[in-house]
Amino acid sequence: MLPSQSNPNPWSESEPAEWSHYSDLETLIIEGAYSTKQPQAILDDYYIDFKQKRQISNIDSNKQRPIKRVQRKRDDKHLREERFMDLPVGTGRSFSGEYGWVSPFIIEVRRHLGLQPDQLPSKDPQLIPMLVEKAAQGIITEAIHIRKQREAEKLAEVLLEKKNKKMKEVWQCCAYLYTLESFLYKTINAAMRLIGDKDHEEVWRSKVGTLGPFCLLLWDDPYNTKVTIEKTLYRGANLKPEQIAAYEEMAKHKNEYRSFQAYTSCSRNRKKAE
Repeated sequence: MLPSQSNPNPWSESEPAEWSHYSDLETLIIEGAYSTKQPQAILDDYYIDFKQKRQISNIDSNKQRPIKRVQRKRDDKHLREERFMDLPVGTGRSFSGEYGWVSPFIIEVRRHLGLQPDQLPSKDPQLIPMLVEKAAQGIITEAIHIRKQREAEKLAEVLLEKKNKKMKEVWQCCAYLYTLESFLYKTINAAMRLIGDKDHEEVWRSKVGTLGPFCLLLWDDPYNTKVTIEKTLYRGANLKPEQIAAYEEMAKHKNEYRSFQAYTSCSRNRKKAE
């Protein structure tokens, strides 16, 4: 694990050193380069020079920061806060309507790919190579718009290694990639949380062709063969007053149901969610 010094002036001798860790995906790229004895690790905004122990800007070589290599344990609390935090959307509520077991996003993905409702990679392994290839390319396409191509290429590389594997192994890989701290889960969530918002319908539909194949692979969980009911899960989030009011109104109608359309982080432990 390589943190970089994050002081406003990283070379100051009078200020106490402050260190910031790289994201999961950046760390994966850096460690991959380090373990194969490459002199540098190239990231989207900067590169790491292992010999000089420097982080150097890709566009201005004068912008440098010291780095150091340490081992640390994952900070679960920090990561949980990141994933529990609602991304900003243009709606007064943070949930969607009752759409049944299959999300409208997944339905549109299947239509886009010309698949029948019962055509799933968990049931038809011949679909796996095609879906993995489309998922990898879609991730790269989305990343180009936000200048995260290096990160996307790493995600695609890891995913493509599973192209000819069985669905359980492919799904495990997709779940692993989704849980990494990276642009991927944020981009997917930002799109899928717009489902049900008529003012932004064209936004989430525009992601069907790029993010859709990956989402289909992640949704088609081969381990989840039985519907789980009567289970309480907890989720903490910062909500606006109008969003809280929407939940209060929903609670008045006990026979009605609502849904989270994005892949939503929850916990069985209320204390962790809070």
